[in-house]
Amino acid sequence: MGRAEKKNDMETADVKDFSPNVLNRRLEEQYTEIAQLAGGLAHEVKNPLSTIRLNMALLKEDVEDLEDTPQRRRVLARIATVERETLRLEDLLNEFLNFTRAHRLELTPVDANQELKQIVSFFRPQAEAEKVELQEFYSNDLPTIRIDKRSFDRAILNLLLNALQAIQIKRLDDEEANGGAEILVRTRPCGGEVAIDLIDSGCGMQDDVMRKIFEPFFSTKPGGSGLGLPTVRKVIEGHGGRIAIQSDLGRGTQFTLTFPAIPSLLSDKREKEPKETTPDETPKDAVAEEETR
Repeated sequence: MGRAEKKNDMETADVKDFSPNVLNRRLEEQYTEIAQLAGGLAHEVKNPLSTIRLNMALLKEDVEDLEDTPQRRRVLARIATVERETLRLEDLLNEFLNFTRAHRLELTPVDANQELKQIVSFFRPQAEAEKVELQEFYSNDLPTIRIDKRSFDRAILNLLLNALQAIQIKRLDDEEANGGAEILVRTRPCGGEVAIDLIDSGCGMQDDVMRKIFEPFFSTKPGGSGLGLPTVRKVIEGHGGRIAIQSDLGRGTQFTLTFPAIPSLLSDKREKEPKETTPDETPKDAVAEEETR
């Protein structure tokens, strides 16, 4: 083999190494490795946190048995602070582990309307307690979709809770905003997909905030982990879907989730639809019948 042929082979190998498929696979492998390392580190931090919280609970019991003095009350207040902060860190670590964990989705065919009705029914008492009206509009002509029930339900509930919190924030900023608060849940067919709209009349958000809300650890809420919406997007995309957002500051926000419909059911539906014929066309069966006569 000559030098020119060897050079061509090397160039071909280089091209293959940097092809989109190879690069995507390498990025996925790197992401998986980083996620595993981050998950392992989170576990290592979580274990001593649990030990600290347990020992603080035991220390609290010992201090409570002492005579009531100003010093005793100060110690109990400091113990309560440590317990509160360790619990907050544990919650943050749990959300982080849930975000990094490679959860295998078990997709099953469902009626999106029925699934959403169950979620909304579960969420309704919480909305009513905050005097927020839940509106539901479900399309009758909706294709079937495949979902992992546990992760799908969790994602929808997360978005509904965000909507409720946005309304609460608006009420804090505007005392006249107590009336007319509502959350709307709507489904509609969208080509070969199913669209789910979640619309609230909350505080809305500015464009710069809207561009960052799916970034891990970005949050506008005090004490927020900033992992809720990134996890939601990860779940939706894991279903082969998409999530989009529209927001108007002071008026509300709309999240739109789209999921691919089951192709076989779509094709069956098309086959059952009557085919249109022009006046000049004669059905083949009629032609055959005429020829027989």
